[in-house]
Amino acid sequence: QVQLVESGGGLVQAGGSLRLSCAASGHTFSSYAMGWFRQAPGKEREFVAAISGSGVNTYYTDSVNGRFTISRDNAKNTVFLQMNSLKPEDTAVYYCGKYLTRDYHSGYLPGYWGQGTQVTVSS
Repeated sequence: QVQLVESGGGLVQAGGSLRLSCAASGHTFSSYAMGWFRQAPGKEREFVAAISGSGVNTYYTDSVNGRFTISRDNAKNTVFLQMNSLKPEDTAVYYCGKYLTRDYHSGYLPGYWGQGTQVTVSS
């Protein structure tokens, strides 16, 4: 079965950086788009970034564009989220998701989710 395991979260000061990883298993990794979402306390889960199966196409929500970078290593079945210039409003649980399509399509949700990793940005 599909398994997604996130890591790399933690506590960081505003302006700092973190790199999240999501190790995937149980499917042909390069055939599917992958995404990162986040959920802050009391808020709905929101889209952060996505990447096509090939890694050629990337997508970002406006609030992280220019600060976050999504990438993937298909040889290692891993997707990454490099987060720079972090802000307190980036504090959330970050979830990795596997889409059921080769590329990302706005409005569609992943079919599988990881357990999440906490990111806390202090001011």
